[in-house]
Amino acid sequence: MSDIEIVDHPQMRRFEIRLDGQLAGTAAYRLEPGRVRFTHTEVDPAYEGHGLGGQLAAGALDLVRERDLKVVPSCPFIAEYIERNPQYKDLVAS
Repeated sequence: MSDIEIVDHPQMRRFEIRLDGQLAGTAAYRLEPGRVRFTHTEVDPAYEGHGLGGQLAAGALDLVRERDLKVVPSCPFIAEYIERNPQYKDLVAS
């Protein structure tokens, strides 16, 4: 079983998913007052097809929730993920 870790790198303005310590994907964002604007999500082609994009989105959204912030899903992947996973709809900024 692989070790998956989701980490925030605020200095790079992105969440990362690491698989066995190797960078597998990122979700870029901009911090705004009271919210996080997701701008782009990408999984390295070598890791595509293993559900890592969804795990990255869920992990990033969970971290945003823990920080009591809202989300602006400007990234189409994050927007679609929220649409398919209604437990995150309450995070979307009005």
